[in-house]
Amino acid sequence: MARQSLIARERKREKLVARYAEKRKALKEAGDYVALDKLPRNSSPVRLHNRCHLTGRPKGYMRKFGISRVIFRKMAGDGKIPGITKASW
Repeated sequence: MARQSLIARERKREKLVARYAEKRKALKEAGDYVALDKLPRNSSPVRLHNRCHLTGRPKGYMRKFGISRVIFRKMAGDGKIPGITKASW
């Protein structure tokens, strides 16, 4: 499990990105880069990092499912993810 402070920081960034999305889009279209530079740094979507929704693990993230590879394997083995079966050939 990731440290709670890192998970909280990432959620805070997500809220900032959502709050400033419209303003950022308008400033980019207008070409006003001076005003764009004055926005909070964490309001940029580039600063977001994908994390597992269950554990907060930053690495091994599977975008399609929104969870890490470790949790994915565990849930798939338990049959909790529909349509996923263990491969055998």
